[in-house]
Amino acid sequence: QIRTIQQTKSAQGMSVLGLCLELFSYSVMMSYNYTNGYSFLSYMEYPILLIQEYVLIYLVFKYKNLIDIKFTAAAAFYASALASVALKLMPLQILMFLVPFCTPIGATSKILQLFAIIRAKNSNSVSLVTWLLSAFTNFTRIYTVLVESQDFMLLSNFIISFSLSMSVFFAAWWYKKPKIE
Repeated sequence: QIRTIQQTKSAQGMSVLGLCLELFSYSVMMSYNYTNGYSFLSYMEYPILLIQEYVLIYLVFKYKNLIDIKFTAAAAFYASALASVALKLMPLQILMFLVPFCTPIGATSKILQLFAIIRAKNSNSVSLVTWLLSAFTNFTRIYTVLVESQDFMLLSNFIISFSLSMSVFFAAWWYKKPKIE
């Protein structure tokens, strides 16, 4: 996805709100797994996804000309909140409260991305490989959760995320414009 946006120098078809919601969802789910002491291998994709999400958000904001003082303030607030989780300053009850919201928030982010593609009728800035990998990763996490923890919240999150990632993949495939040489 990052490479696609860099090559096209465009964020057309990308949902800013969807990316921000996805960032929130990934951050809470990683924090939940971390604070519950789950095996790092069972949530290893979240730190990787977050690094990619940071770069992606930066590029989308850059190409949509949205980098300003509000962007900087929001980034500082986010970094402070994540640091408070890492340093175990944030009470576990807050994460326990936020986790049930991650499934609808993550689903909403994917639905917003789906609508952005459909509205633009163009998915040239959207990477098919990224969404297929997202679906595959979610599918493998369904198995991992079933084997390791049987955590219903995590399981439902991955099932819904798999289904919606496949929906975005198919929409992006449908609206992909042929390259003109």
